[in-house]
Amino acid sequence: MDASYKTLAVERPRDSVLLLRLDRPRRLNAITFEMFDELHALLAEVGKDESVRTVVVTGTGRAFCAGLDLDDAEKLPAMSANEMMLGQEHWAGAFEAFHDLPQPVIAAVNGAAAGGGLGLALAADIRLADETARFNAAFVRIGLSAGDVGVSWSLPRVVGLGHAAEIMLSGRFVEAEEAARIGLVNRVVPAERLLEEALDLAEQIASNSPFGVTLTKRVLMTNVDAGSLRGAVEVENRGQTLATRGADFKESLSAFREKRTPKFTGG
Repeated sequence: MDASYKTLAVERPRDSVLLLRLDRPRRLNAITFEMFDELHALLAEVGKDESVRTVVVTGTGRAFCAGLDLDDAEKLPAMSANEMMLGQEHWAGAFEAFHDLPQPVIAAVNGAAAGGGLGLALAADIRLADETARFNAAFVRIGLSAGDVGVSWSLPRVVGLGHAAEIMLSGRFVEAEEAARIGLVNRVVPAERLLEEALDLAEQIASNSPFGVTLTKRVLMTNVDAGSLRGAVEVENRGQTLATRGADFKESLSAFREKRTPKFTGG
């Protein structure tokens, strides 16, 4: 995997786990046009890398992500409508790529997750936060719509329409404890334990069968918008049928009977 990124730092701290750090600490990991390009390139690699079973994303230094870098934001008014639309599709597409990864994604949110930082956290499947974490839909505070990079789709699904409306219309900050209370994050952990907790969870997920985890993420993403229980169960039934055909299911049964750790091959 290419390690020559300028705005990202990529590590493999544990078996099957990829750690991605937004790596512009002097700018609170604010996103640049270059970072969007690098995210697209990295995620295209990660999605095809079968050795990566889970992804953890965090920020270097004292912030998760402060949103779009103001130096790049100042370029937006000079763009034509066509240029802006093409750019918007490309930038939001990086967050869609996070959401669409076959691997589960855990966001370890340290400090501010503002604007695009909120969008990135919401693109993850699971969010852990330390006590310094704070979230806001910053776009509405700078004359833009709070509907950006998928936030208008993901936030109501995570916290409910009422909480989402308040957060998006006011632009106020949601501190860590409130974020946990309303379900914006799964839990708050001590800052010194944040990354370790995220990696532990990633490792636990990676210990399950690859195909089972892939199917589970896929059925969650599909059935959150299911129109009926019957439709949801239909998707589940197909997944279970496929899963029982694989070698990993047989290995799981054998390992359970023999009281040993299963050895999954992805088959």
